[in-house]
Amino acid sequence: MSTLKNIKKYTFNCFADKRGYLLPIDLDMFDFQPKRIFVVNGVPVGSVRGNHSHYKTKQYLICTRGSVNVMLDDGTTTKTITLTQNESVLIPELIWDSQEFLSEDAEILVVCSTKYDINDYILTYDEFINTVNNG
Repeated sequence: MSTLKNIKKYTFNCFADKRGYLLPIDLDMFDFQPKRIFVVNGVPVGSVRGNHSHYKTKQYLICTRGSVNVMLDDGTTTKTITLTQNESVLIPELIWDSQEFLSEDAEILVVCSTKYDINDYILTYDEFINTVNNG
Protein backbone atom coordinates (compact mmCIF):
# COMPACT_ATOMS: atom_id res chain seq x y z
CA MET A 1 0.00 0.00 0.00
CA SER A 2 1.24 3.49 -0.84
CA THR A 3 1.91 6.03 1.90
CA LEU A 4 2.79 9.71 1.95
CA LYS A 5 6.09 8.99 3.70
CA ASN A 6 8.25 9.16 0.56
CA ILE A 7 6.26 11.66 -1.48
CA LYS A 8 8.27 14.78 -2.19
CA LYS A 9 8.49 17.71 -4.52
CA TYR A 10 10.87 17.59 -7.49
CA THR A 11 12.27 20.61 -9.33
CA PHE A 12 13.07 20.49 -13.04
CA ASN A 13 15.98 22.39 -14.53
CA CYS A 14 14.49 25.02 -16.77
CA PHE A 15 15.85 27.72 -19.01
CA ALA A 16 14.43 31.22 -19.16
CA ASP A 17 15.64 34.22 -21.12
CA LYS A 18 14.21 37.04 -23.23
CA ARG A 19 13.06 34.47 -25.81
CA GLY A 20 10.83 32.67 -23.32
CA TYR A 21 10.77 29.66 -21.07
CA LEU A 22 11.96 26.12 -21.82
CA LEU A 23 11.10 23.20 -19.56
CA PRO A 24 12.81 20.04 -20.88
CA ILE A 25 11.49 16.72 -19.60
CA ASP A 26 13.53 13.57 -20.19
CA LEU A 27 11.19 10.59 -20.25
CA ASP A 28 13.79 8.28 -18.72
CA MET A 29 13.48 10.23 -15.45
CA PHE A 30 10.17 8.51 -14.77
CA ASP A 31 10.13 5.21 -12.90
CA PHE A 32 7.54 4.00 -15.41
CA GLN A 33 6.98 4.08 -19.18
CA PRO A 34 4.55 6.98 -19.81
CA LYS A 35 1.34 5.80 -21.46
CA ARG A 36 -0.72 9.00 -21.37
CA ILE A 37 -0.11 12.73 -20.98
CA PHE A 38 -2.66 15.49 -20.53
CA VAL A 39 -2.75 19.18 -19.59
CA VAL A 40 -5.13 20.92 -17.18
CA ASN A 41 -5.44 24.71 -17.51
CA GLY A 42 -8.04 27.46 -17.61
CA VAL A 43 -9.28 26.42 -14.15
CA PRO A 44 -10.83 29.28 -12.14
CA VAL A 45 -8.76 30.43 -9.16
CA GLY A 46 -9.71 28.50 -6.03
CA SER A 47 -11.34 25.66 -7.95
CA VAL A 48 -10.44 22.09 -7.05
CA ARG A 49 -9.96 19.27 -9.52
CA GLY A 50 -8.99 15.65 -9.12
CA ASN A 51 -10.75 14.30 -6.03
CA HIS A 52 -10.02 10.68 -6.89
CA SER A 53 -7.47 7.90 -6.64
CA HIS A 54 -6.28 5.10 -8.90
CA TYR A 55 -5.89 1.38 -8.27
CA LYS A 56 -2.87 1.05 -10.58
CA THR A 57 -1.94 4.38 -12.17
CA LYS A 58 1.01 6.46 -11.02
CA GLN A 59 1.02 10.12 -12.07
CA TYR A 60 3.61 12.87 -12.20
CA LEU A 61 1.94 16.26 -11.79
CA ILE A 62 4.19 18.92 -13.30
CA CYS A 63 3.34 22.57 -12.79
CA THR A 64 4.22 24.34 -16.03
CA ARG A 65 2.81 27.73 -15.02
CA GLY A 66 1.32 29.48 -12.00
CA SER A 67 0.79 27.66 -8.71
CA VAL A 68 -1.27 24.70 -7.53
CA ASN A 69 -1.83 23.07 -4.14
CA VAL A 70 -1.73 19.29 -4.39
CA MET A 71 -3.65 17.73 -1.50
CA LEU A 72 -2.68 14.11 -0.81
CA ASP A 73 -4.22 11.49 1.46
CA ASP A 74 -3.12 7.87 2.03
CA GLY A 75 -6.11 7.01 4.23
CA THR A 76 -4.40 7.86 7.53
CA THR A 77 -2.25 10.93 6.78
CA THR A 78 -2.83 14.06 4.71
CA LYS A 79 -0.27 16.36 3.16
CA THR A 80 -0.42 19.45 0.95
CA ILE A 81 2.38 20.29 -1.46
CA THR A 82 2.40 23.62 -3.26
CA LEU A 83 3.80 23.43 -6.77
CA THR A 84 4.99 26.42 -8.75
CA GLN A 85 6.46 26.61 -12.23
CA ASN A 86 8.86 23.73 -13.02
CA GLU A 87 8.02 21.77 -9.84
CA SER A 88 6.41 18.34 -9.75
CA VAL A 89 5.26 15.53 -7.51
CA LEU A 90 4.93 11.80 -8.14
CA ILE A 91 1.61 10.42 -6.94
CA PRO A 92 1.70 6.65 -6.50
CA GLU A 93 -1.31 4.40 -6.90
CA LEU A 94 -3.82 4.32 -4.04
CA ILE A 95 -3.25 7.93 -2.95
CA TRP A 96 -6.31 10.21 -2.92
CA ASP A 97 -5.39 13.51 -4.54
CA SER A 98 -6.93 16.85 -5.38
CA GLN A 99 -5.50 19.97 -6.92
CA GLU A 100 -6.48 23.51 -5.95
CA PHE A 101 -5.58 26.05 -8.63
CA LEU A 102 -4.11 29.13 -6.94
CA SER A 103 -3.51 31.48 -9.87
CA GLU A 104 -5.28 32.43 -13.10
CA ASP A 105 -2.42 31.12 -15.22
CA ALA A 106 -2.00 27.82 -13.31
CA GLU A 107 -1.34 24.83 -15.56
CA ILE A 108 -0.32 21.26 -14.86
CA LEU A 109 1.02 18.62 -17.19
CA VAL A 110 0.12 15.12 -16.01
CA VAL A 111 2.20 12.10 -17.05
CA CYS A 112 0.50 8.75 -16.40
CA SER A 113 1.83 5.20 -16.13
CA THR A 114 -1.31 3.72 -17.74
CA LYS A 115 -3.76 4.50 -20.50
CA TYR A 116 -7.15 5.87 -19.53
CA ASP A 117 -9.38 3.22 -17.96
CA ILE A 118 -12.41 4.32 -15.94
CA ASN A 119 -12.20 1.02 -14.01
CA ASP A 120 -8.85 2.17 -12.56
CA TYR A 121 -10.49 5.20 -10.91
CA ILE A 122 -11.66 5.29 -7.30
CA LEU A 123 -14.23 8.07 -7.49
CA THR A 124 -15.59 8.30 -3.95
CA TYR A 125 -13.64 8.87 -0.76
CA ASP A 126 -15.61 6.14 1.03
CA GLU A 127 -14.59 3.60 -1.62
CA PHE A 128 -10.97 4.78 -1.33
CA ILE A 129 -10.94 4.37 2.48
CA ASN A 130 -12.54 0.94 2.17
CA THR A 131 -9.94 -0.11 -0.43
CA VAL A 132 -6.88 1.04 1.54
CA ASN A 133 -8.19 -0.36 4.83
CA ASN A 134 -9.15 -3.74 3.39
CA GLY A 135 -6.33 -3.89 0.78
